[in-house]
Amino acid sequence: MTLLQDFRNNWLKKKFAAQEQKILLAVSGGVDSMVMAHLFLSNNISFGIAHCNFQLRGIEADLDESLVHDWALRHNTSFHHVRFDTKKKTAEWKKGVQETARILRYEWLDMICREHGYSYLATAHHANDNVETLMMNLFKGTGISGLHGIREKNEHIIRPMLWAQKEEILAYAAEHNIPYRNDASNSTDVYQRNAIRNRIIPAIQEYFPGVVSNLNDSIARFAQVETLYRKTIEQERKKLSEKRGRDIYIPIRKLKKREAIETICYELFTPFGFTAAQVPHIMQLMDAESGRYISSDTHRVIRNRDFLVITTVPAASTDTILIEAAPCEIETGRAHFSFAIEDKPAQAPTDPHIACLDLKNIEFPLILRKWRIGDYFYPLGMGMKKKKVSRYLINEKVPLHEKEHVWVLESKKRILWLCGMRPDERFKIKGSTEQVLLCRIKTIAE
Repeated sequence: MTLLQDFRNNWLKKKFAAQEQKILLAVSGGVDSMVMAHLFLSNNISFGIAHCNFQLRGIEADLDESLVHDWALRHNTSFHHVRFDTKKKTAEWKKGVQETARILRYEWLDMICREHGYSYLATAHHANDNVETLMMNLFKGTGISGLHGIREKNEHIIRPMLWAQKEEILAYAAEHNIPYRNDASNSTDVYQRNAIRNRIIPAIQEYFPGVVSNLNDSIARFAQVETLYRKTIEQERKKLSEKRGRDIYIPIRKLKKREAIETICYELFTPFGFTAAQVPHIMQLMDAESGRYISSDTHRVIRNRDFLVITTVPAASTDTILIEAAPCEIETGRAHFSFAIEDKPAQAPTDPHIACLDLKNIEFPLILRKWRIGDYFYPLGMGMKKKKVSRYLINEKVPLHEKEHVWVLESKKRILWLCGMRPDERFKIKGSTEQVLLCRIKTIAE
């Protein structure tokens, strides 16, 4: 079969787009994208042309733009173009040139699709590009997620030439006298992809001539393997993860019984910012003493008795809040507080999230703050026995990650309430109490 017939068959088989839908082609002026434009034209598929001039190659970039523009005019095709000051953006964003160009390109192409009613964006990636991507991912150690290569269809982006090899594309261009330009920078080995394309793959082809075709076949199988892998991982995640408020509890005993435990741990913890290098250290927590933890930029994994607990790292926030009068409501991120003055209730509440305090013993302003080392109070029901807050939390078996979110309410440097846990004996309601300060705390769910 010819490249044209193969393209037509693949287009129909994969159902990239309906007949009435318009496709925007990203055309650089190189052989791959110019052949793609010719294939769309020859198959009577509705399309427009988009070209980005990154102004990185002087007159050469301008000649690329002229070639694509002339081709679009000659074939009465919609032409969209833009010029970027890529060097300026690279400096502003503090990114590499290639990454900056990629971001600029896709943001602009997405905008053109939206504004001009294109259903899909088509790029001219081919089988050789797919092999290069696979090799780059393998060398970087991206794991199974890097083995599927380039997706043939990813949301609104389609790659209808991913099956075609470079040799076929060059032969088709020669056969149909398709004009194109060569980017001299592609022949240098400055970038990793170029080195793989120009040196590594040709060296492999000397010993394995069918490497591009064979690896593309493998990529297709890897994609199916990844689908099965993801389903299995999701099943394991559901079996092992228990959501408690904002925290995730993973039972150590169940985790230890799993086969391929390191892979499961990798998938359980890396979504929370932990690196592959941290996974062995997280596994060591299973045999560590309670309270030990490992942190990422956003989360911690804490050994808490029989569990590994994934919790967020506390964000920098105000740890001291002044309450000048009641009623009032306060939100601290993980908790919602309310304070009101009411008549003495018939019975004191037993819910630890509610405290009724004798108003006549309380002086405003009050202070709501995080507990500190050295804090003490007289827990209600313990007969005026003084106790350090730190010792009380230990006795109540409060996990380390929850201790960080414990608040106290104080008046004149005396703790009225260890919030959500216990009021102070000195401020309990008595027979002579007429009015109370009613305090409530409610945990805010994720």
